[in-house]
Amino acid sequence: MPRVTKAKTAHRRHKKVLRAAKGYWGARSRWFKAAKETVMRAERYAYRDRRTRKRKFRQLWIARISAAARSQGLTYSRFAEGLRKAGVEVNRKMLADLAITDSQAFAQLAKLAKEQSTQ
Repeated sequence: MPRVTKAKTAHRRHKKVLRAAKGYWGARSRWFKAAKETVMRAERYAYRDRRTRKRKFRQLWIARISAAARSQGLTYSRFAEGLRKAGVEVNRKMLADLAITDSQAFAQLAKLAKEQSTQ
């Protein structure tokens, strides 16, 4: 049975890691061991933060909707309740965008929500 070396496989693996570490500072972009540790950490953070990003955007949209609703004399919860009762199905992302870009349309939604929440 012939002797098998892992030179080709190891070289490919090292190249893959070093390519991923391109742009890192100092030894982290040149030494395999340092690069591997940094790339693994970066991948962990990327995995975690893909989930965190969803939470952060939802918080941002709610804060924007809340601020716009308060300027119309409603709290966020009353605004959301009124829209739900009125049967308006607009997601938070679109409501936040309306609050910033089209304040007249948001004011109409707020008026509708106010009417529904008092009933």
